[in-house]
Amino acid sequence: MEAGVRSDFCKDLGNRLANGQGKHPLFSFGVISDVQYADVPDGHSFLGVPRYYRHSILVLQRAVKNWNDHKNLNFVINFGDIIDGKCPKDQSLNAVKKVVSELENFHGPVYHMIGNHCLYNLPRDKLLPLLNIPNHGDDCTHAYYDFSPTLGYRFVVLDGYDISAIGWPHDHPNRLEALKILSEKNPNSDKNSPEGLKGVDRRFVMFNGAVGNKQMEWLDNVLKDATNMKQKVIICCHVPLDPGATSKTTLLWNYDQVMDLIHQYDCVKVCLSGHNHQGGYSVDSRGVHHRVLDAALECPPGTNAFGYIDVYDNMLSLVGTDRMKSTDFCFDF
Repeated sequence: MEAGVRSDFCKDLGNRLANGQGKHPLFSFGVISDVQYADVPDGHSFLGVPRYYRHSILVLQRAVKNWNDHKNLNFVINFGDIIDGKCPKDQSLNAVKKVVSELENFHGPVYHMIGNHCLYNLPRDKLLPLLNIPNHGDDCTHAYYDFSPTLGYRFVVLDGYDISAIGWPHDHPNRLEALKILSEKNPNSDKNSPEGLKGVDRRFVMFNGAVGNKQMEWLDNVLKDATNMKQKVIICCHVPLDPGATSKTTLLWNYDQVMDLIHQYDCVKVCLSGHNHQGGYSVDSRGVHHRVLDAALECPPGTNAFGYIDVYDNMLSLVGTDRMKSTDFCFDF
């Protein structure tokens, strides 16, 4: 299914909502991904796609104004990569603070997750406090957490760079595990290159990562708890979790294990992510919706990529702007 395409049920529900005959949303929240701001001239991705490093913060500013003008958004979720790897390292700290400051102009809570470009610029112990990511006990290096804006819903924010070659100290076990995976799966001397890799094996590049065992145990417990509380769950992760929604080079290394765990529970309805700048949408074999959000970075001047999501009992409705297509996600109770 393509973004912007609705089932007949969704069309009918959408029409009734638009005509004022349906219920108001239970709550609504703003979304943006891959701002990747840097005070450097425009450039291109390794595939030759134009990137607008300075313009992206203007997209963010317009997003915040739009969200505040809406007046009924309960919170905002930033899906990672708030500054770009091309940001000069001596400017990285101030660049992160600048983007965070722009997001804090929103009149409500802002939830963050980390992306690869965040970690190119700052190590975890410096980055996570700037993003106000909740700690797990005494360990301030984990970037996964959950929250419930209402009794019937829970958001689960995954750390897609838990096992990663970037962001960790040189001798950290999670970095060493990531390097071992890359050495086994990717024969290229440049571990950011997928050359020669086929199909979903193209995901084994350094700009992706994996969910570690401890986080998997945590996720299992959270989903058990959500099931017991009869909550619907929305999974958020910078790195996509379904091959149908993204390019094979931008998948979580252990997406299959994570989705096998998620599919053990009926509570998970939607998975949202960033990372793949062109966006994408799929419904997997178990009926879970996957939406990859389009990047603010690749908006030519005067265009935008952000939106907000209205949440109902059995439907989420993404209202996108410009390059971020509107998408409805309908599911059973």
